[in-house]
Amino acid sequence: AVLPVSPDDAQAIAAIAPTVDVRVIPNGVDTALYRPGLPDALRLQHPAIVFTGKMDFRPNVDATLWFAHNVLPLIRREAPDVRFWIVGQNPHPRLASLPAGAAVELTGWVEDVRPYIAAAAAYVVPLRIGGGTRLKILEAMAMGKAMVSTTLGCEGFEVVDGQELLIADEPSEFAAAVLQLLRQPATRERLGRAARRFAGSRYDWRMIVPKLERLL
Repeated sequence: AVLPVSPDDAQAIAAIAPTVDVRVIPNGVDTALYRPGLPDALRLQHPAIVFTGKMDFRPNVDATLWFAHNVLPLIRREAPDVRFWIVGQNPHPRLASLPAGAAVELTGWVEDVRPYIAAAAAYVVPLRIGGGTRLKILEAMAMGKAMVSTTLGCEGFEVVDGQELLIADEPSEFAAAVLQLLRQPATRERLGRAARRFAGSRYDWRMIVPKLERLL
């Protein structure tokens, strides 16, 4: 059997190998480890927009550069104190082109990404290339974070724009969605609660592992 993590990937495999036994088993998240309030958030001085991921992975590099160069300046016109936190190991040399100054924080390796996610006023997934489903989506959702994602970034998850997260693909739309979260605490809280429910009801490992065990 071939085990893709989303129906979209299953369809792609079936199109090129129609005789293959394809079984969708989603990625999952430990909702006890990733949950609101654990661990304590970092005490950041300025409103934080957070992105997490391995930073020598091409889709993450592309997402970071696109957001920093095309979206962040639009956000900072309206919210000049905002900081963009890029949290992840092995920063690629291409990230040397990130805007200089205090607008961007590039952490490199950290022992635990959860305090950074917890500190986020908005979590972003500005991915434009790649496949599968993104663990970062599930981790931030399980922690009850309001997020903005591209359509590709949340591909494979049955989410609804405005219900579990905000979806935007153009720089101006993405910036407007982030600003909405920064300005509207009630919207952040509503989306965060819905995201947590979504992750826990469908993607907790306790629900997914038995599916793999039955197949094995």
